[in-house]
Amino acid sequence: MNKLLLTLFVFTVLISCKDNPVSKKINETKESVSNTNNAVKEINKMQSDIEELREIKPLSNDELKAWLPENVNGMKRISYKAGQMGVVQISSVEATYASDDKSKSFKVEVIDGAGQMGAAATAGMRMLFSQDFEEEDEYKTRKTVNKKGFKAIEEYRKDRNNTTIELMEDKRFYIKITGTNMDINETWDVISELEPKNLG
Repeated sequence: MNKLLLTLFVFTVLISCKDNPVSKKINETKESVSNTNNAVKEINKMQSDIEELREIKPLSNDELKAWLPENVNGMKRISYKAGQMGVVQISSVEATYASDDKSKSFKVEVIDGAGQMGAAATAGMRMLFSQDFEEEDEYKTRKTVNKKGFKAIEEYRKDRNNTTIELMEDKRFYIKITGTNMDINETWDVISELEPKNLG
């Protein structure tokens, strides 16, 4: 009995220590199970959404371009491309903005999940957003967040002060913002000014 109590005590101490391998493995397993459950739930929700999206006409190049403002957060649009994925029947647009002295810039990329091919293309991306994760090393951080009404993935390169934020708008539009010499808050400010909810 005393041996059993001692074993239980040692195990409890090991579990309570955040940095020990046993505790880490248990937490990783819990996270994996949680993410699997999230993925299954998302698949169930996606089935009817995908059917609806297949019946919707994707935005035209002109409609997507009209969503892009000339200036965002003090930065001017210096280039754009629309219809790059038209060959595979997916509606998309991308644009680059930069400050006057080119010290800061960002690129916005949008894929419309409407139509047969668009719905299929964005389905995998939606699965990614159903996960919950966080990772960090000496060069970068990457994690899922709930911010400004979006479930998003943030990646920040500490060594370069570059930020990438990916999100879905209304289960239809995949949006990726890549900021150069911009921290996470500055990049979110850009997203707010772009107003993704005005798409479609």
